[in-house]
Amino acid sequence: MFARKKRNETGVETPSIRENYTYNLIYQVLTLLTPFVTTPYIARVLGSEGVGIQSYTASVVQYFSILAALGTASYGQREIARHRDSREERSQVFWEIELLCASTTALCLVVWMGVIAFSREYAPYYGALTMTLAAVAFDVSWFFGGMEQYRLIVIRNTAIKLAGIALMFLFVKDSGDLLLYIALLAATGLLGNISMWGYLRKFVSPVSLSKLRVRRHLKEVLVYFIPTIATSVYTILDKTMIGWFSGSSKSQNGYYEYATGFVNMAKILIISFNAVMSARMSYLFARDKGEEIRERIGGSVDFVLLLGLPITFGLAGIADKFVPWFLGDQYGPVAWLLKLCSPLVLIVGFSDCMGSQILTPSGQRARSAKVIVAGACVNACLNLVLIPHFQAAGAAAASILAETLITGLYFRLCRGYIRPAMLVRYGWKRLAAAVVMLGAVLALGNGMGAGPLTTFTQIGAGGLVYFAVLLLLRDGTVLGQLRMAVIKFMGYGG
Repeated sequence: MFARKKRNETGVETPSIRENYTYNLIYQVLTLLTPFVTTPYIARVLGSEGVGIQSYTASVVQYFSILAALGTASYGQREIARHRDSREERSQVFWEIELLCASTTALCLVVWMGVIAFSREYAPYYGALTMTLAAVAFDVSWFFGGMEQYRLIVIRNTAIKLAGIALMFLFVKDSGDLLLYIALLAATGLLGNISMWGYLRKFVSPVSLSKLRVRRHLKEVLVYFIPTIATSVYTILDKTMIGWFSGSSKSQNGYYEYATGFVNMAKILIISFNAVMSARMSYLFARDKGEEIRERIGGSVDFVLLLGLPITFGLAGIADKFVPWFLGDQYGPVAWLLKLCSPLVLIVGFSDCMGSQILTPSGQRARSAKVIVAGACVNACLNLVLIPHFQAAGAAAASILAETLITGLYFRLCRGYIRPAMLVRYGWKRLAAAVVMLGAVLALGNGMGAGPLTTFTQIGAGGLVYFAVLLLLRDGTVLGQLRMAVIKFMGYGG
């Protein structure tokens, strides 16, 4: 599944996928570290209404952030990966894409000022969120992703993330500090992006402005932008629509924010692996290495099933005993929403795997865009029907149905690389183990009260049961990793 470091045709050392997965996983966790670590505190200090306001205003600025980025992140990572062996070529590509992103961000900031001017209730919050929009112009993580240099990102951002958490605990004391909390989140994101620029000189050379051909990227960037804006329909619009249809009940957005937040944290394990593999697959597709491509895709499907199934069942199993102590009694509805949203871990894990490792690297972004637009339309229609009646639960159900449609259509597009037999071969043992694990987790929860000890016991015991069942079923991947661990432990690994 993972490859050790080696050198490519030009003599350049190819980064280790194992190492990059670890670093990217750390980076993705750090990206969500502030809201996750501070959730129990913020949930109680700001209350569900305060969290709802933060969720709603953040969803609004995200639309402008998406417009400002204009698809440059995914496209830029692919282009850097394709040209990473030549410093001159990658420098040219970097400055052209960065100039395009900075220009679109400047235009969006002008319009954003108008939004602030005409807003009454949320103007102060939107003012603080200007930093979130400005941060788009400074985001060069796509460049380091294309170069497969995740260690640099992690080292630089760790101190900033930790400082943000410390400042939050020091200054956010009650519901009246909501504006300060939003400003701290926005400032942390902006400083994190700016901090990455210090490493660029090692990989990028200055390029004369007269040599930059920005317009040549515009068509391809728009191809990447269409699915990005469509995706926002079911990742952002649901929060906006909950705000519209919930009336004075801003708590619904707070419930939904935390339920989807926990699911997003769980997805990091899979999404991080896909992000690392995306750059490598772009490199392999550019060099037409079909055999290695199919081998890596098989390993990726294996990985998604190995982690996606237990995480999905595990979230549903711990929800009832986890939410009361972690968030507080006023967040009772989050437990049901978390159960409802838990399948998204596996569903999105698969669609992201196919999009990141097959469709985008192979230049089929336009085909995948049509699928995402179809899913977005379905999601928007379902939101209109379900949210007025079921509020946050309606938004969750709409997201699950839309993501399932997208994943199913992606399978059709990727049938040359992923076949149903592959899913059955890799999946049936993991499904059986996950079901047994769920039974054990629920049994433990029924015998214990809500609290940290219960949750950690459920997670630990659930993990042991899952891998024990896989060993009994002689799962090839688990047995292989166990053999490698034993060999290294015994000192024969070389």
